[in-house]
Amino acid sequence: MLGQISSRTSSRYFRYEVVGLRQSEETEKTNYPIRSSATVFFTVPENRMNQEMQRIARLGGKIVSIQPLNAEAKTDSE
Repeated sequence: MLGQISSRTSSRYFRYEVVGLRQSEETEKTNYPIRSSATVFFTVPENRMNQEMQRIARLGGKIVSIQPLNAEAKTDSE
């Protein structure tokens, strides 16, 4: 049963709406600038949600919403 759960949830994706990302020492390592206080959307697989939340926090962002992207995520709660 555990194998069934992990294989089913691995295909679920979520969209994070993030505001307030800022340029920092961490983001200066990238090859592109990050604008502050603009809304940014990230698509995240379910198994990486925690890591992405931590990365957003390190970059000074605030998650304002998390939405499931596929129909499977909506039917699980029924």
